[in-house]
Amino acid sequence: MADRVYGYARVSTREQNLDRQMDALSAFGVEEERVFADKASGRDFARPAYRRLLDALEPGDVLVKMLLT
Repeated sequence: MADRVYGYARVSTREQNLDRQMDALSAFGVEEERVFADKASGRDFARPAYRRLLDALEPGDVLVKMLLT
């Protein structure tokens, strides 16, 4: 039983940046070392950080994904 909180952030274009999502995850209480982020298309799941996140998750962990417009 791990009960850790992880965050995932993603942007899909070079013009976008992760700052707002990272700030929101931090405000939610996600520790920086437990945030995984990708700069990749939403078209597929060929996302390295997302794959590492899935490997890190254990039963009881919480995943936070911020949806910002």
